Amino acid sequence: MLAKLENLEAHYLDLEKDLAGPEIFNDQDRYRKLTKAHADLKPVMELFRSYRDVLNQLHSNRELENDPDPEIRAMAQDEARDLQSRLESMENGLKVLLLPQDPMDGKNVLLEIRAGTGGEEAALFAADLFRMYCRYGEKMGWKVEIMSQSESDTGGLKEIIALIAGCRVYSRLKFESGTHRVQRVPVTETQGRVHTSAATVAVMPEAEEVDVDIRPEDLRVDVYRAGGAGGQHVNKTESAVRITHIPTGIVAICQDEKSQHKNKAQAMKVIASRILQAERDRQDAAMADTRRSLVGSGDRSERIRTYNFPQGRVTDHRINLTLYALDRVMEGEIQTLVEGLSAQAQAEALRASAVA
Repeated sequence: MLAKLENLEAHYLDLEKDLAGPEIFNDQDRYRKLTKAHADLKPVMELFRSYRDVLNQLHSNRELENDPDPEIRAMAQDEARDLQSRLESMENGLKVLLLPQDPMDGKNVLLEIRAGTGGEEAALFAADLFRMYCRYGEKMGWKVEIMSQSESDTGGLKEIIALIAGCRVYSRLKFESGTHRVQRVPVTETQGRVHTSAATVAVMPEAEEVDVDIRPEDLRVDVYRAGGAGGQHVNKTESAVRITHIPTGIVAICQDEKSQHKNKAQAMKVIASRILQAERDRQDAAMADTRRSLVGSGDRSERIRTYNFPQGRVTDHRINLTLYALDRVMEGEIQTLVEGLSAQAQAEALRASAVA
């Protein structure tokens, strides 16, 4: 590990030298790439240099452990134990930082939430989940743009698709995909019985042109009149767009905008992101036998989290974490869950690298 870190440090110093050169500003594209590479390496280098300083302190301290004065020897031994503990902690941190990064972590995401079993109550829960993610996005300084939505009769959401843009959104939300279950007394329940409903969440990295190659001849575009509430505009112009990617059968529909052109652009974003996610799922499935023993199947049909309102608790079943802070969680305070899931993924990746 030390040899790898020393090589990275040499590369880091080369980046600093290149960024300090006056000619770098003549090529903005190269400047952005070098700046990003430098920023990506900075946390590793800061921890590595601290690690090396502590390592040098430990080596110096070893000499004092042979001092003829027993008090100095005792002090040196105490300090050595403290330094060794700090080194072990730093070494674990460096191992995590050296893990291969998910190339999608820095991307924006398309968030899809759909009501599952439970009828109107499931739709209301889907709306609650969307609000929770919006609140979390506000705390993170992200921007949320609704691309498509279908409301229920009681103001819930049958389905909603939103683009969430900001710093490393996918890295924080990628573990939210799956079935979310709610246990509570619906507003329509007259006898106070607790019902169980569900909603599914899908988090997909926003696809860019370089990520997915979509040929125009592989697309079928249908336009039709938008339906639902919308005033005089609805059913008078063919602004709604449905795009089908023929090779995969993936479909995207957008009708929220009044412009057919805008709806088509939104639908293309959805199509591209769904194709990208489908390819990632295919690659994951190809490694499923190896991964299953290490990280579980990751099947989206699995129940991943339960929100129990009578008991005021939320439980993430993948990491066996229960928080008795449901009110705060529904207000977007999901950082503990996000960090717990990320920590588990890192631990599993470390075990996998050790096996390899």
